[in-house]
Amino acid sequence: MAFEYAPAPESRAIVDIAPSHGLFVGGEFREAVDGRVFKTVSPASEEVLSEVAQASAEDVDAAVAAARAAFPAWSGLPGAERAKYLFRIARLIQERSRELAVLESLDNGKPIRESRDVDLPLVAAHFFYYAGWADKLPHAGFGSDPRPLGVAGQVIPWNFPLLMLAWKIAPALATGNTVVLKPAETTPLTALRFAEICRQAGLPPGVVNIVTGDGATGAALVAHPGVDKVAFTGSTEVGKEIARTIAGSRKRLSLELGGKAANIVFDDAALDQAVEGIVNGIFFNQGHVCCAGSRLLVQESVAEELLDALRRRMATLRLGDPLDKNTDIGAVNSAAQLARIRELAEAGEAEGAERWSPPCALPTSGYWFAPTLFTGVSQAHRIAREEIFGPVLSVLTFRTPEEAVAKANNTPYGLSAGIWTEKGSRILWLAGKLRAGVIWSNTFNKFDPTSPFGGYQESGYGREGGRHGLEAYLDV
Repeated sequence: MAFEYAPAPESRAIVDIAPSHGLFVGGEFREAVDGRVFKTVSPASEEVLSEVAQASAEDVDAAVAAARAAFPAWSGLPGAERAKYLFRIARLIQERSRELAVLESLDNGKPIRESRDVDLPLVAAHFFYYAGWADKLPHAGFGSDPRPLGVAGQVIPWNFPLLMLAWKIAPALATGNTVVLKPAETTPLTALRFAEICRQAGLPPGVVNIVTGDGATGAALVAHPGVDKVAFTGSTEVGKEIARTIAGSRKRLSLELGGKAANIVFDDAALDQAVEGIVNGIFFNQGHVCCAGSRLLVQESVAEELLDALRRRMATLRLGDPLDKNTDIGAVNSAAQLARIRELAEAGEAEGAERWSPPCALPTSGYWFAPTLFTGVSQAHRIAREEIFGPVLSVLTFRTPEEAVAKANNTPYGLSAGIWTEKGSRILWLAGKLRAGVIWSNTFNKFDPTSPFGGYQESGYGREGGRHGLEAYLDV
């Protein structure tokens, strides 16, 4: 007898969302100079959550000026003193984690179980980790007297709004830089709540500034002559444009861009374990993950058995209210992203791949896409080549390890990969052949602040996380 799930909603009352939000510049919230605003909506219901200031080039200029003014005093603090602020921020994030998790799920659409159990613990962990580095920089391997770069302009995406903020702000502050950060237009609310935490922690005014807006705001920040370092996470197309913008300048640049990761399953793998890793690899955060395992490469001899088990597992996934603690798959972040997913899924069918989704009732309001599996996929299909950034898995088969390597590397990207086998020697051999910055063995989508993350080719360059993540913010 199967037990039915009863709804287990997290209380929305834990979060008080103001009807309007300003820019955070010089330690204070202010309206945009020209008074422009935009709306941020809940992707699960299309409800308007708040109005947010649209920063102009003049607002960006004020934020960079505030960061520049704060830099001498902040960089001049002993590392142990900077660490105290980061430790305070980390503890405040932990204390307010329930509030932040609910706000993240409301604004982003991801399940509360993920924002509560994955995102927020990692956000706090990154600030704790880099707080520990702040007074140890001479021992990090970048020379005996590493110096900060100055003002860091940081642009983050909508898939992990608060976590991407932590990945960028924590190492920048630990190394003595000041920051101007632009969150994604569709998910600005947790970044603005983080601004409140900065004030609560007593962070000196101007050390962290947050400007909200669309792509024009980000372009103004990237091109600003007062910015010494640009860090961007987002699409490969925008990353290329940023690289062109700052080419020939003195600015440092790190890019974490798209991916089309291969999840490779051999015939000796523990198939039940592999199925869980495959589901986590592509359906975590609705597939809105740059390192998602969106291409499943399975050895021919076990393909039928694995796919049968995968379909059974997909049929148990629960899609719906992001604030329900039972939800596995939440809402797609925006109407534009949903249209992109639909277009590529339709292209997969038109090109001859076989599409399958479990029975799945989609809510009548909001942006939703059922978990989808494509078989009969060739390397020429768009769904095997282009980043879908949604809950869509393309399945290809292989016979030999050499064929698996050739197919896995047949992509312009190079961010991540997964290997499933019981042979350690095969894992090490394959890892040496794959062109990917992060390779998981018998697991997928595991992150830790001590471990560097980044890619090759069109997945960008530079590393975030770990000791390696310090280098991007030091003059070495």
